[in-house]
Amino acid sequence: MAGGKLPGMIETSPKADLLRYLQDGRDALVWKLDGLSEYDVRRPLTATGTNLLGLVKHITGVELGYFGDTFGRPFFDEEPPPWWYTEDTEPNSDMWATADESREDIVELYHQAWHHSDGTIATLALDAIGRVPWWPEERREVTLHHILVRVISDTQRHAGHADIVRELIDGSVGYLAAKDNMPPGDQTWWKNHRRRLERVAREAAGDSARSPKL
Repeated sequence: MAGGKLPGMIETSPKADLLRYLQDGRDALVWKLDGLSEYDVRRPLTATGTNLLGLVKHITGVELGYFGDTFGRPFFDEEPPPWWYTEDTEPNSDMWATADESREDIVELYHQAWHHSDGTIATLALDAIGRVPWWPEERREVTLHHILVRVISDTQRHAGHADIVRELIDGSVGYLAAKDNMPPGDQTWWKNHRRRLERVAREAAGDSARSPKL
């Protein structure tokens, strides 16, 4: 039927699809904090200081900036927090939490960012135009679709960072709380799997004579 929907056709909603993958990344980042001490959510696990709570704090700022300021909907009515993206902000201050910044406050601000962002996404069409204040003048104009793709990419990338950091802390793994997306295997299976990969890596490097110390 002209203009109608044929039986068996899948109804698509580009905005809903994009929001689903954004929310998956959001949920994963917050979930990676569950069950950890204050020390473990804050401690740096890489040479550049990557830490779980800092990842949540950073992506909170990403959402508030790109879905807020870019589309004329700033989140902060008055003075933004000291870690906000201004010229006099301490470098990298959005990537870690001070002792005075509680886990609860940072996670709550992230939840507020979701609500604020979702309001922008619901209100505007995907081809709505915004301006990114901190980008070079010649490319500041962007669509909501562009920003959604960018923030999804950033969120999922940092969710991947959180996967690795959490595994380094206590061995916990998984994609989402209700869907770990991991192959079956107990601790012994994974230990043997890792030994196998180590052996193959050494063989590929021409260093098979040296046994791995695991």
